[in-house]
Amino acid sequence: MQSSPHKKAAPTLWLKSPEGVFTGNAQQAGNGLLVQNSQIIELVKSGESPTLPFDAIENCTGKVIMPGMINTHHHFYQTLTRCVPGALNKPLFPWLTFLYKVWKNLDEEMLYSATKLAGLELMMSGCTTIGDHHYVFPTRLHHAIDVQVQAIAELNCRAVLTRGSMSLGQSKGGLPPDSVIQSEDSILADSQRVIDAYHQSTGSHANPMLQIALAPCSPFSVSKELMLQTARLAEKNDVLLHTHLAETEDENAFCQRIYGARPLDYLEQCGWLNDRTWLAHGIHFTPEEIGRLGNAKVGIAHCPTSNMLLASGICPTLDLVNAGCRVGLGVDGSASNDCSNMAQEV
Repeated sequence: MQSSPHKKAAPTLWLKSPEGVFTGNAQQAGNGLLVQNSQIIELVKSGESPTLPFDAIENCTGKVIMPGMINTHHHFYQTLTRCVPGALNKPLFPWLTFLYKVWKNLDEEMLYSATKLAGLELMMSGCTTIGDHHYVFPTRLHHAIDVQVQAIAELNCRAVLTRGSMSLGQSKGGLPPDSVIQSEDSILADSQRVIDAYHQSTGSHANPMLQIALAPCSPFSVSKELMLQTARLAEKNDVLLHTHLAETEDENAFCQRIYGARPLDYLEQCGWLNDRTWLAHGIHFTPEEIGRLGNAKVGIAHCPTSNMLLASGICPTLDLVNAGCRVGLGVDGSASNDCSNMAQEV
C-alpha cells in the first residue's frame, strides 16, 4: 500500500510589537500574537518572544490588535439607495413607503453588487463577521440568498445571512407593495432550501464561515401564522431568529391595533421570546418588558446612527445589558445610515 504524502504544517506568523492588544479578557499579549491557520495559538507577553516556533514576523509597530467586530444588523441591498432626496428627513413608515417604489425593481446583478460593496465597507471598518437581513423578493430576485452567498464567498469573510420575508402587502393591510412580497408557502419552502444548501452548524463545522438565520421583516409585514411557522422551522433546524421590533411608537400602535398586544407580547405569543432570537433596534420597551427580554436572554442589535437619522428614539442599551440581554452593534441599511462603517457606530 502506498503511503500518503506528508502534509506540511501551515506557516506560523508572529504579529510583533503592536502599540496595544485588546484581548477582551484579562489575558496579556503586549508583544503580539502567534497566528496559524487563521487561529491565535499563542499570546506573547510584553518583553518576551514566542515559546512556539514561527516562520515569519509581521511588524505591527503603530498598530493596535483587537478582535474582529461583528455587524449584527444590515440591509445590504439598501447600499444602492444612499441619500435618495425623496427619502431624506422622513420618519420610518413614510421613509419605507417611498423607498419600496425603488426596491421593487431590484434584480440579481444589483444585489450582487450591493452585497459585495457593503461587505467590503464593513471589513474595511474592522468587521470580520458581517450580517445581513434581506427580506425584499421582487419578481427578478427570487434567489436573493444564493446571490449573496456567491458574493460573500468571493470576499472570504465570515457571514450570517438571514432569509428574510414579507407576506403582508398593501392589499392585505401591510406596508410594502404586493410586488415585493411572497406567499407564505414559498417563504417556508425556500427557508428550508437555503438552510439545507448553505448553513454551516457549529456542530458539524469546527470553524463555520457561513450561517443562515430566519428573519420575517417585522410584525407589520408578515402574518402571525408565518411568525409561528418560522419559529418552529428555526427550532427544527437549530438556526437563529431575527426581526425588527419596537423600533418606533408607530409600530407599537400598529401591533396594538391589529393584534391587540404590544410588540413584545405579540412576539411571545409567536414563540419567539427565547435565546434563539435577536431583535433589531429594540427602542420602545417598558422597564417590565426589558426585564422579560433579559430573562429570556434575547439579543438586541443596537443601530445608533440609523436610530438618530430616522429620529426613531434612543435604545436603552445599559438597561438591556443589566437585565441580561446580549447587546451588539449594527450599522443598519445604508438607506438609513448612508455608510457601512462599524467604527463609526462604535
